[in-house]
Amino acid sequence: MSETNSLPAPSRGGPTVRRIILGNNLRRLREQRGITFQAAARTIGASQPKLSRLELGRGGCKEHDIAALLTLYGVEDEAEREHYLALARGANTTGWWHQYSDVTPAWMETFLGLEEAASLIRSYQAQRIPGLLQTADYARAFAQIAYPNADEAAIERHVDLRLRRQQILGHADQPARYWVVLDEAALRRPLGGRTVMRAQIKHLLGILELSNITVQVARLATGRFAAVVSPLTILRFAEPDLPDVAYIEQLTSALYLDKRNDVERYLLTMDGLCAAAEKQESSQEMLEQLLAEY
Repeated sequence: MSETNSLPAPSRGGPTVRRIILGNNLRRLREQRGITFQAAARTIGASQPKLSRLELGRGGCKEHDIAALLTLYGVEDEAEREHYLALARGANTTGWWHQYSDVTPAWMETFLGLEEAASLIRSYQAQRIPGLLQTADYARAFAQIAYPNADEAAIERHVDLRLRRQQILGHADQPARYWVVLDEAALRRPLGGRTVMRAQIKHLLGILELSNITVQVARLATGRFAAVVSPLTILRFAEPDLPDVAYIEQLTSALYLDKRNDVERYLLTMDGLCAAAEKQESSQEMLEQLLAEY
């Protein structure tokens, strides 16, 4: 029996996490048994790209395909097989974010699943307040700019999605830890007008009272931040089978990096940003000063 039989079911997150855990374990089994990628693909009548998506956790899976692969990989113990098949069933369910598919691009759905599953989220944001910390009015003002062709109903759907995402920070049993470096430029950019920004900064000051959230402000005078253009988020998970993921969001797409060398480079970048930004106490003083200016 392999050690994966002792792994508990994922404690956080939904189908995205289960797909990744299942895919990682299937790939590990295949490699341990010395079975080629081509042989595994033939066993389930799949193309090699389809098997690649399965092992990367980026596509749905059929339970009978998983059963066939387990047989090929010599997994005979019924309890161990059921562990994998239960992951497969969970991977084929829909996450809460699917109800917002009308306003969510396909490339972002993976991030929403990972974000909900993460135990630690580290983020750097230069242009705007990050979604997990936005007030409804700020989120609305941002959506009106980001989606100029959207009608009022669609804008409200974007706002609802932002607020729904924020629930991960307030889970009674397992709130996610959120550590964000926020550029001073985002705080000085009056998105939505002065009234909206005053309320947003008050919201940030209130958030500083929460033990699971750390906010650091990066002063405009600190040149280190000029090289980091795109928003950067690094997600860490409690599940041992989930590697850290670096998420770099672009205008119409995003990059998901989970190879160790890539992630370590972004972790070093994030560590440098945190070291250069103001500590939380100084950041609080900056926020209070900005509030007075608005």
